[in-house]
Amino acid sequence: MDEIEAGFQKLTERIKEREEERESLADEVKTHEVALFGRLAGIAAPLVPSIGILMLQRGKQDTKGELYDTMFHKKKMIVLGKTDPAGYRPDNMSKKVDDQFCVLSEDGKFYELMFSFDGFIVDSYANPISPKDALDRYGYEPMYMLYQALHDYLKGQEDLVAALKLVLAFVFPVSAAKK
Repeated sequence: MDEIEAGFQKLTERIKEREEERESLADEVKTHEVALFGRLAGIAAPLVPSIGILMLQRGKQDTKGELYDTMFHKKKMIVLGKTDPAGYRPDNMSKKVDDQFCVLSEDGKFYELMFSFDGFIVDSYANPISPKDALDRYGYEPMYMLYQALHDYLKGQEDLVAALKLVLAFVFPVSAAKK
């Protein structure tokens, strides 16, 4: 019975040690979260042309709500977060911001994409922001969304490769058997 109690005591001590270690490591990550986020963006940037989209820069809206005469930003972006819009845009203080998003561009930089609508023209301004500003304004959502976008892209690539292997195995059964 003493061995069971001693083992149980040792187990609870290890749990407490792990909890303390986890808290310590979590605090360490928090002190370096900006650097981590910046590095993650640099690693992800080469994939943005594949997984990103061209975001609207300017367009006109007809009476049915459809856009026409549209122009798009030159670089693809992935949307990482949304926040309550600022009161006005930094490029033109007379323009009210209707929607505001944190994005990562294929150049590896973060931007706040600020959309304005005057009843006829929808346009946007890509305001460059630092990783620190992104985390301060949007919380951890952009970091999580960046991870999730890469995770989903990898899963899609793995599924595609597996499907292509099945097709090749069906079309060329002899060569597939050799592999």
